[in-house]
Amino acid sequence: MLKHGHVGWLGLKYRDAGEDWVELELPWREDLLGEKSRNILASGPIISLLDMASGMAIWNTTGVFKAIATLDLRVDYQRPARAETGVIGRVECYRLTRSAAFVRGVAHDGDPADPVANMAGCFMSIAGDTRRVPE
Repeated sequence: MLKHGHVGWLGLKYRDAGEDWVELELPWREDLLGEKSRNILASGPIISLLDMASGMAIWNTTGVFKAIATLDLRVDYQRPARAETGVIGRVECYRLTRSAAFVRGVAHDGDPADPVANMAGCFMSIAGDTRRVPE
């Protein structure tokens, strides 16, 4: 499980990775529901899952861990996730330029051929040290 910040609070879990892709899992949790009566994960945590998997896919592709900014992230929902079921996000970085990285991916609840959502995004590298220095 990834343990820090927003990612840690969501409980995202690392599943697998390759040269240009990453797969993370968002476990089902009652406090992440969109509609309590349906027991279905809300869209916000799913977007966060795909955003984080995007950044990690870019890091894998470039071989460099540095700050990146989300310029554009489009998520097209196909259907709700199944009740009381976590969601898996798999994102690949398919193109790099000098200043941008392009990604595409899918969120599913067990069958990648039956996606909850498809996504595409564009990210930009941030130059310099972006870490906050404690005062």
